[in-house]
Amino acid sequence: MEDIDIPTYFICPISLQIMKDPVTAITGITYDRESIEQWLLTTEDAACPVTKQPLPRDSDMTPNHTLRRLIQAWCTANANYGIDRIPTPKSPLSMSHVLKLHRQLNIPELSLSALKLMDVLANESEKNRKCMAEAGTAKAMVSLIAKCFKEHRMLGLEEAFRILHLSWKPSIDNIHMVKENFDLIESILWILQVDHKGDKTYLVVKHFAILVLKTIIDVASSSLLERLQNNFFYVTVKMLRADHITEQARKAMLHVLIDLCPWGRNRIKIVEAGAVFELIELELGHPGKHVTELIFCLLANLCACADGRAQLVNHAVGIALVSKRILRVSPGTDEKAVHVLALISRHSATDEVLGEMLKVGGVAKLCMVIQADCQDYLKKKARDILRLHNNTWTNSPCIAVYLFTKFA
Repeated sequence: MEDIDIPTYFICPISLQIMKDPVTAITGITYDRESIEQWLLTTEDAACPVTKQPLPRDSDMTPNHTLRRLIQAWCTANANYGIDRIPTPKSPLSMSHVLKLHRQLNIPELSLSALKLMDVLANESEKNRKCMAEAGTAKAMVSLIAKCFKEHRMLGLEEAFRILHLSWKPSIDNIHMVKENFDLIESILWILQVDHKGDKTYLVVKHFAILVLKTIIDVASSSLLERLQNNFFYVTVKMLRADHITEQARKAMLHVLIDLCPWGRNRIKIVEAGAVFELIELELGHPGKHVTELIFCLLANLCACADGRAQLVNHAVGIALVSKRILRVSPGTDEKAVHVLALISRHSATDEVLGEMLKVGGVAKLCMVIQADCQDYLKKKARDILRLHNNTWTNSPCIAVYLFTKFA
């Protein structure tokens, strides 16, 4: 390659490599398609790299077929020097092609092959996903999922949920389609309850079903969120510690439950489904910083109700776990953990509970918060908790008196 004189106009101005799929921008400069699309995707101010003129991110790039043929001919002529021939690039996905695939989904003998092709296209590039979104692929997938649910048929669901997740855009039409769609939620619940028996296909379906559920909850109407039944919460809470779901899916499920807390009686329903116990057990497994932050965010929501606090203090290591995580994970976890202790100390402060907070180090941790490099509001909250039961804790030999005399 070093001894070959490569024509300058064969070289992409961005990658400085021979162009495989030359396209010309509206500024008149030719680039390799992959390079210019990546440039526009990652650059804050979209502009032509050469001319510095504005270049809209959605501007069409005109394929330079003549230049591509010249490059291919040159590569063939120099094959003896180790130059590989540039293959003819695939044509960009068009709206008409996507709509044709949508129609084929309704033809039994073509449905599965069309679905698999759409799956390949959705995984291939962001541009394909954008084209599919604009063609209404989300609606086609929701219809297909509903049909599979009615027929209790799993075939095709893996592809359907993956395509729906990849091609989803929060457009007005899409939001309107799912914001009151109980059938879609029932479909997901059905999938989550299927006995997977170690089958990888079932596990993948559940993974994407959970990601789609989060998408639905993000845009669902207040009416739908307030009318979710107890079974919904039992199924979703059970997923928190399921050993077959991915960390991404677990985070998505935690987000779902957190987002549902403010609506109606959902917080009570989540508690009744055993979420507090499941969260504590999940945290005991040291799931990682981001999962821990979500666990404590949900715990803080659930401890706002009496039953939630009761479940936490009745767990053998509930108070100890909350206390131990303070100042050891992240500022966000500190805030939620101190808030949990504040709720317990104000509303569930029996002699046994106060004694346990002292015994397992919760009171000592509150004193440490006051001394640590924390936000002022968090230090104030810790002081308020200490003052609330000052008489009980200062008489205990389990904690140094000077901490109270200095900070309480």
